[in-house]
Amino acid sequence: MLACRGASVATVTVAGQRWYGVSAQDLTQSISAHADRVFLLTPFDPVVWDRLRFELFWDWSFRFEAYTPAAKRIRGYYAMPLLWRDIVIGWGNLSAKQRRLQAQFGYVSGQAPQKGEFRFALKHELQSTSDFLRLTTDFEILNS
Repeated sequence: MLACRGASVATVTVAGQRWYGVSAQDLTQSISAHADRVFLLTPFDPVVWDRLRFELFWDWSFRFEAYTPAAKRIRGYYAMPLLWRDIVIGWGNLSAKQRRLQAQFGYVSGQAPQKGEFRFALKHELQSTSDFLRLTTDFEILNS
C-alpha cells in the first residue's frame, strides 16, 4: 500500500533517530486510493518488521512467532497484522484445509469492527488471497 511509483522519500529526525518514509502528499494519494480496503500484512512487510516503529504507530507490539514454541505463542504461528484504513487493528492466521481457506482473527480492541464496510473489505481480502493461492472460491472465518 505504501509503495507509490514516482514517490519521493521523506526523512525526519525524532529524538536523534532518523526515519525514512514516503512523502505526506504521496502517502495521502496512496491511502485515499485504498481507503476502505483491508490488508493482511506479512510479518516481513516494511510496515511491520521495524518493531519500534510499529509500536510507536499503533500502540501495541507485534512479534513474529513462527520460531516461538507453540505453548508460548500469543497470536499464532504465522499471524499477519490486519490493516484497515490507516490503522493496524488486529491480526489474522490463515490456513488451507482441503483447498479451502480458513481464517482466524484477533483484534486489539477485543472485537471486530461492526461496520459493514469492514466485513465487506475483509471478505474481499480473503477472496483475493484464495484466488492468489488457487484455492476454492469459498472460505471460512473460524472466529470474528
